Order: sequence, then structure tokens, then C-alpha cells
Amino acid sequence: MVSSQHSPFITRTIFSDVAGDITIAVNGESFLLHKFPLVSLSGKIRKMVADAKDPNLSELNLTHVPGGPKTFELAAKFCYGMNFEITTTNVARLHCVAEYLEMTEDYREENLIARTETFLVEVVFPNLEKTVEVLSSCDDLLPIAEEVGISDRCIDAIARNACQEQLVSGLSRLDCDSGSLEHKEWWIEDLSVLSIDFYGRVIMAMGHVGLHIDSIIASLMHYAQVSLKGIGKPQIWNPARAYPCEGEKGQKTVVETLVSLLPPEKSSTVPLNFLFGMLRIAIMVDAALACRLEIERRIAFRLEMVLLDDLLIPSVQTGDSLFDVDTVKRILIHFLQRIDQEENGDCGYESENIDSPSHGSLLKVGRLIDTYLAEIAPDPYLSLEKFIAMISVLPDYARVIDDGLYRAIDIYLKAHPMLSEHDCKKLCKFIDCQKLSQEACNHAAQNDRLPVQMTVQVLYFEQLQLKNALCESCGDTQKMSSGVTSAAMSPRDSYASLRRENRELKLEISRMRVRLSDLEKEQVFMKQGMIDKTGQGKTFLTSLSRGIGRFGIFGGPSHGKRRKSEGKTARSRRYSVS
Repeated sequence: MVSSQHSPFITRTIFSDVAGDITIAVNGESFLLHKFPLVSLSGKIRKMVADAKDPNLSELNLTHVPGGPKTFELAAKFCYGMNFEITTTNVARLHCVAEYLEMTEDYREENLIARTETFLVEVVFPNLEKTVEVLSSCDDLLPIAEEVGISDRCIDAIARNACQEQLVSGLSRLDCDSGSLEHKEWWIEDLSVLSIDFYGRVIMAMGHVGLHIDSIIASLMHYAQVSLKGIGKPQIWNPARAYPCEGEKGQKTVVETLVSLLPPEKSSTVPLNFLFGMLRIAIMVDAALACRLEIERRIAFRLEMVLLDDLLIPSVQTGDSLFDVDTVKRILIHFLQRIDQEENGDCGYESENIDSPSHGSLLKVGRLIDTYLAEIAPDPYLSLEKFIAMISVLPDYARVIDDGLYRAIDIYLKAHPMLSEHDCKKLCKFIDCQKLSQEACNHAAQNDRLPVQMTVQVLYFEQLQLKNALCESCGDTQKMSSGVTSAAMSPRDSYASLRRENRELKLEISRMRVRLSDLEKEQVFMKQGMIDKTGQGKTFLTSLSRGIGRFGIFGGPSHGKRRKSEGKTARSRRYSVS
């Protein structure tokens, strides 16, 4: 029926003795048809014929017909009374072209609009899978699919059916004895065929009808795996890659939309490996700054749970360090802001005790960052300014002992032997010699990479360690007496002074606990470091490969592997030696 020339297909089939009397052009295709069956059912064609005021009108031109010539052919067959099947594949196109041609009940009962409407209501909308298929077909029917409301109705039907499915599956699990089996909604995979625009609207609708947050997160993760799987290792450190390609521009929209759909942190727990995967892709496709900051803020909310491998994010900037230090620095700043807000929100002194959650989190992050600094220190492209900026972010009270920081700085000095004496002093001033363990002091006293002033300072404080330990109780008494004198201050200044003194006492107690529990362990690590003089280069290559390896974007290590990684990290905490 459809051809580039006049086609008498329908005429020969139904009216073999009557020649066509009107040619209708549809998006460049011509149809030789008859006026009477068309004007009987189509209000649009009836008006066009009437407005022409030409009884001998033989040509009409229809532009922007939904679904194109093939869909118009089905509508013409309907006008001629020919049978064809309405399916989930063509129902959206038929409904839109029927609206376009104004095939309403005003011209005949059960006209094409009514027929497609019946199919949608009785067959499509009660079934989630069929509704997704119809919604997916609406991508080629915009904007008329929006104007006639079929896309909105499909979105509402999907959300409603998913909610019902969740309720039914929940009841079935209550009746099932094997409650340990994990349940995954089957519709999560079906949604991956939708465009990002329709998918985003579906997820928002699901949230409005009360779908479980975990199901929404699972759907977001699966959609990301399917739609963002094209980004990977070949694009890392590629000098020719100056700007995102066309495919990455589409993925940029996907990343930004998925991040905007993430539920609030307080009502959900988005897996950290998924957040880091999204962050890596956001960096790769140059997503909007607001998008990247949102991911970083979410990671910072649980930074104390992050593993070292998560932070080893390869840099995509040419001429920069091998690892993306700036991103980790921003995450750390977000974390410290959160800790500060939590402490300022407390009106009593309970948060200042040694077992407070915020203080424990801060100490964990301090150890993590020191380990991170040691991992990136061998990078020959890591500038001194960037390394120092990363060190200076953490406050002094985040470190009970400075052994980890000393190790990181020593590795940096070893990997950058061309540093001037001034730069060495600038870097080493961040080490508090009074917070070094006995083993670290012994190593520092023999370390010819350190400035002479620091070596002398280490020897001095090493001699005073025993004396300080004996005078510990005396120091506590002096601090308590200073707290009494603060009573003459204003209430605000007195409270601030007590907070500082409380924090100092807390750190002293923490320091003693750590020294008692970790002294023997640190001694073993120190001996291993003294023996293994060639292990540093291998450690950096291992870090580099771990950073690249985690570009398996969302797969992430299993729980067992993460535990194994923690053990590996602990074993690698040893001091470099000359």
C-alpha cells in the first residue's frame, strides 16, 4: 500500500471496481485512496476537504503524522474496515495517529481512538511488562504522546503495578519459611529499556506511591550497569581524550539524572561501591560540578566506612598526578564539615567523651587518610603543594599518633630526592615529634632524609618520653586546675575552654590506649620495614593497579574480598628505610 508512487493497494482489495479519487501525501509517501471512507471516520480529513471548497479536490498533504506512513496505513485500513491486530508494539502509534486524525466517537461508535483506548485499559495498563513496552515506544512519538497523555498514564500504571508487586511479594515471603532467600523484583530489569527521561519520571512516580527505597536503589544500580557499561579502562590517561565524545555526552545525562534520583541519605543506604563507581564515571564524562559534589557529599557522609582501594581514583587530567587527589580532598573537607556540625549541634558534654561516634569516626578517617597519603606518595608527578594541601586538611586532633603521617612523608621524600632543604623542612613541620611511637622515633633518629633540625628534635623528645610518662598524672592535675580558673570567664568562653581541655584529655587517654595496645604490633611492622628495603616500588605499582582495577565501575569487591583488602592494608603499614 505504501510506496513512493500512487499505490492502489487498498482500492484493489476492497473497491476493485472503483478508482481512487484522492491522493494523500504522508511524510513524503503517497496513498491513492477514496474520500468517502476517510471523511466518514476522520474529523481532520473531513475539515481539510471542506475547507478546500473544491468538489474536485484530488490531493491532500499531511505533515508530522505520528508513526509515519506505516502507522497512517493502519489507520486507513481501519477506515476501510479491514482487519488488523492491535498489539503493544503498535498501540501507542495507533492511538497517537487516531488523535491526530481526530477519529473520535463523533463520527462513529468504537472509532479508532476508542478501540486503542480499550486495548490500553484492558490489556496494557494492568500488566507492568506490557506497559513498559508501550512507554518505550513513545520515544518516537514525542511530543504528541505527551499531549494525548499516553506517556503519563503509562508511567502511573508502572508505578502502581510495581507497588502492587511489592505488596504481593512481601506477603508471599511472610508465608515462606525460607526467609533468608534474597528477593529481587523482576521488573527492575524491564525498566532498563526505557530512555533516561522516561526512566527518571518512572522512579519519581514510584517514590510518590510509596515503593520501598531498597527497590528504587536496586533499580538505579541496574539501570546504571546497563546504560553506563561503555566506560572503562581504555579511556584512562589517554592524552588524545581532551573532550567527551558523543556517546559520553549521552552518558553524562544518564549520570546526572541517576544522581538526582538517589534517595536522601537518612532514609536509605546507597552502597559505597556504587557511589564510587558513579563518581569515577562522573569524572570521566565531565558531569556537572553539582552532580560530582553531590556524590562526594554522600561518600563523605560515611567516609569512616570507606576502604583504601575506594580512594585510589585515577586522574583523567593530562599532566596531573596519577591519582585524583583533589577529589579525595573535597570528600575529606565534606566529612570534617559534617563532624563539626554534629559537635556544634550537641548542647552537653556527652559528645566529648572518648567513645563518642563523631570522635571515633574522625580517628578512623585519620588513619585512612594517612594510609592513603602513603599510597600516593611514590607518585613522581605528585607535586609538593598538592601533597601538603592533602596533609593539612586533617586537624591535629584527628591523629592520636603521627606514625602513619611520618611514614607517608618519609616515602614521599624517598620518591622525590630532588627536593630542596627548604621544601623538606616545609613538609616535615607537619610531624609532631611528641606523637611518634618509640619505634618511629628510633627510625627517624637514623633517617638521613629528614632535616637535621627534626632529627635533633626527635632525639630530644625521645629522651623526654619517659619523663612525660611519669608526669602524666601531674599534667592532668594542672589541666583540671586551669578548668577551675575558667569559671571567672563568660559562660560562652568557659564552655569553649572546657571543650578544648576535654578534647586534649580525651586525646591523651586515646594516645595511651593506642600505645599500650599497638606497641608490640608496631614493633613487628618496624622490623619488617627495616628488612624489606625494596618493597616500596612494588607497593606503588600495586596501588596503581588497584586504582585502575576498580574501574570495573559497579561490580565492587565482595564482602570477603574487602576484608582481605583490609588485612593487606594493615600488613603494608611499615616504615621505609634508607
